[in-house]
Amino acid sequence: MRVITGSARGRKLCTPEGYDTRPTTDKVKEAIGSALQFDFQGAKVLDLFAGSGQMAIEALSRGARAATLIDADARAISCIQQNVKNCGFAECATVLRTDAVAFLQRCRENFDIAFLDPPYGKGILSEILPLLVTHMSKNGIIVCEHEPELNLPEEIMQFGLQKVKKYGKISVSIYRAQDAEDSDASDSD
Repeated sequence: MRVITGSARGRKLCTPEGYDTRPTTDKVKEAIGSALQFDFQGAKVLDLFAGSGQMAIEALSRGARAATLIDADARAISCIQQNVKNCGFAECATVLRTDAVAFLQRCRENFDIAFLDPPYGKGILSEILPLLVTHMSKNGIIVCEHEPELNLPEEIMQFGLQKVKKYGKISVSIYRAQDAEDSDASDSD
């Protein structure tokens, strides 16, 4: 696994040991990067269920100004810290070991882009999304990786589902703030 583009392009990333973490494939990471290519510059990023931290690191590599990476697993946190340091982003990345819900309940910050890739089949996204939208900037973007059979709502408060794309056993749903862009179309393969 590596950083695809930007200032840290080609840097190798470690992944946490064990079966609890499901790294995002390069194909999915490239597709997300292309969909958000004009949104990274100067963005404040949140990576919930960060795993290896690769999504936030990719955003930092593409010009995001800061990232907060959250995971509850100690092995994941160790890996994230190593990846952030090896890519030269220690100064602009905050790595926290905590539960995503607990973090959102006490968080006082707003974010421009949020990545969510929770464990599949546990209904976590339906619990997290309403909490998350209150911490998003007015032009915010939420990217959810999830199992293809999960149907997410068309709207979550002021956020509308802009795009849904399937990549084998992974689906990616992208929400944008309604006032940022009219979002009534969904693509699905």
